[in-house]
Amino acid sequence: MSPEALSELIFNIANNLVNEGKAGTLTTDLIPPQAKFAVMRPKDRAHGDWASNAAMQLAKKAGMKPHDFAELFAAELANADGIKSVEVAGPGFINIVLDSASAAAVVDTVLNEGANYGKNDHLSGKTLNLEFVSANPTGPIHIGGTRWAAVGDSMARVLEANGAKVVREYYFNDHGEQINRFAKSLVAAAHGEETPIDGYKGAYIDEIARRVIDEAKADGIAILDLPRVDGGVDNDGNPLGEGDSEQREEFRKRAVPMMFDEIRKSMKDFRVNFDVWFHENSLYSDGEVDKAIADLRERGDIYEKDGATWFESTKHGDDKDRVIIKSDGNYAYFAADIAYYRNKRHRDNDPADIAIYMLGADHHGYIGRMMAMCAAFGDEPGENMQILIGQLVNVLKDGKAVRMSKRAGNVVTIDDLTDAIGVDASRYSLARTDYNSPVDIDLNLLASHSNENPVYYVQYAHARSCNVDRNAAAAGITYEGADVSLLDTAADGEVLAALAQWPALLREAGDLRAPHRVAHYLEDLAATYHKWYNVERVVPMELTDPEARGEQAEALRIAKAPEPARAAARLKLNDAVKTVIAEGLDLLGVAAPDRM
Repeated sequence: MSPEALSELIFNIANNLVNEGKAGTLTTDLIPPQAKFAVMRPKDRAHGDWASNAAMQLAKKAGMKPHDFAELFAAELANADGIKSVEVAGPGFINIVLDSASAAAVVDTVLNEGANYGKNDHLSGKTLNLEFVSANPTGPIHIGGTRWAAVGDSMARVLEANGAKVVREYYFNDHGEQINRFAKSLVAAAHGEETPIDGYKGAYIDEIARRVIDEAKADGIAILDLPRVDGGVDNDGNPLGEGDSEQREEFRKRAVPMMFDEIRKSMKDFRVNFDVWFHENSLYSDGEVDKAIADLRERGDIYEKDGATWFESTKHGDDKDRVIIKSDGNYAYFAADIAYYRNKRHRDNDPADIAIYMLGADHHGYIGRMMAMCAAFGDEPGENMQILIGQLVNVLKDGKAVRMSKRAGNVVTIDDLTDAIGVDASRYSLARTDYNSPVDIDLNLLASHSNENPVYYVQYAHARSCNVDRNAAAAGITYEGADVSLLDTAADGEVLAALAQWPALLREAGDLRAPHRVAHYLEDLAATYHKWYNVERVVPMELTDPEARGEQAEALRIAKAPEPARAAARLKLNDAVKTVIAEGLDLLGVAAPDRM
């Protein structure tokens, strides 16, 4: 019997007690949903397999003492199939012991459902637009963006496992001053000049500049001979703005797509596949910005002051109103944010019920204005718009901070990290820590094959379970004759309990937007499995006494070999662990090797 089944049973008992007039002043409308009845694994195994505080939750509403109310629950639970005994402890905890067959039923459930075990549909019917990474196309993905790639893609997989339709989206900031600075930096590099004060540095700038020159040459354009003076027109015949030139425009036109392609490749190599690559510039070219402003104006949230156009965000909880069109006629950056959110919510294809933004620590100040904008459109802040703020990543080697990238200057890039420790270790180590907390990435540890390396520890559990399968096949052990009720040792019980907790954990990880909980679960399951492996056998161990001969050797082998029905049951338990570990690693975008 799973924790979910026990939770449902307790919920039904609460309703039955009301209907039978045994629950005092409690009424059915005061009983919370089934999901609110938590069934927990006691820290002290002497307290049973599972425990519930349901009676304590409801006693006040019932006008009864928690312990007395718990006794009513215990009497009903004791008569349920699969429950061996029930005890009321302390102020009203209900401690439950399952019979061995009921506890072990999870094994067949896992094996029957395979990779779908634990997956559910409670988020079905909802489209979640999950925007993450969204680094400027002015350089390689740095370590902060790499963390969002690992966390964001893992979160998308977890949400999909909970039934949601997830649209993975990357927002290219290809409109504005950062692109101008990028182009100026490339022109300076092409002419062997110093980087502009506000420009971009790193070997990649020289590399992109050379590629642009070569590409232009192949097209018959001597790009360095184009005018560098301000003015002129771009390739579409439009006048160039102040500070622009034909040469800079040519570098911009060619270099930005190069960076787009590089970013796309980095994401694909990191096993992150986006559904939508959205270009900020399209918000302006398609008139989306003007439409969004007109929408807010119609709602009464736009006013004019000092020659500028303002969004009256204080009406919706912001600390001050925001300029969206400056007095010089140029759009403020926030204008694109407004248009982008409106676009997500009203697309022809996959409009977002919930728009989730994953932003860096330096964007914390944006939350107020973003939520105000959400409310201004008539949506619910925190529901239709959710903003997740990630913290910093520190990369360490030999106990010291790693700061320098040969290609990108004073940063660590996604390629630096994967070159050092591989994609598996990179993704796992970045996703296993709550994004709300800073994380230290120890390159030495993550490159090691030791139990202290968390990704190795979990992957090794999967590889070990595969090795058990190979040894079992060699010994002729199959599922035939398996009796899971024989999984009755303390070590068996701990593994069974860990497996039973996976569905609730997966649902919780989705609801809390917390993929790191999957990693923590996997590490706990791996620890429990490794301990089980060391004390329980599926196949006989090798002789521990190499001098043993004849009958003595045979006696040693027989002593180590479990009875056939138990061996078959343990093989099934081993394979259930293998299934769940593989599923969990896949949700984190990490491989589950069969050998290590």
